[in-house]
Amino acid sequence: MSFPEELLADQEEIVLHLRGHWKAAVAPSLVLILAVAGLTMGWVMLPPSEGGRIGLLMVVAIMVYYGSRYGVQPLLRWRCTEYVLTTERLLIQRGVLVRERRDLPLNRINDHTMAQSLLDRMFGSGTLTIDSVGDQSAVLAGVPAAQLVQSTLYELIELAPADDEEEPVSEDPARAAGRG
Repeated sequence: MSFPEELLADQEEIVLHLRGHWKAAVAPSLVLILAVAGLTMGWVMLPPSEGGRIGLLMVVAIMVYYGSRYGVQPLLRWRCTEYVLTTERLLIQRGVLVRERRDLPLNRINDHTMAQSLLDRMFGSGTLTIDSVGDQSAVLAGVPAAQLVQSTLYELIELAPADDEEEPVSEDPARAAGRG
């Protein structure tokens, strides 16, 4: 899935387009598998009597609740979260039904830290916390190749022009060309 180009400025280019690490989808997938297994066991093992049908309805209700709450919902949240690092800003886009997009200009970022648990270090993922001017911060949880993302972010911040820098305006075009 590519990021919509119409959201980018004229000279802006996508450097990294990321989604959360795949390890975030493992536990919800296991919950879904267990919910389907529970449904199947209830259907096969409960007798076809009135009490068995009531028991089966209870098993269906419980498995559908847990499967959707702890399986489908986290999977959708993981699938609908994107981190896009461009030459000018960091875009964080979240949301299944209601889309939330947050932009952090690179020239306003003043600190970024990375945290990795033992499991994160084994998979190469991590959590980036990015602080910007004005006490705003963004947390990118479960970023794949977190060290690469952090070093790329550092390089782009160094290349980003500062807010107070303006293009020098020359009064004499011949003098600006070095002829005067």
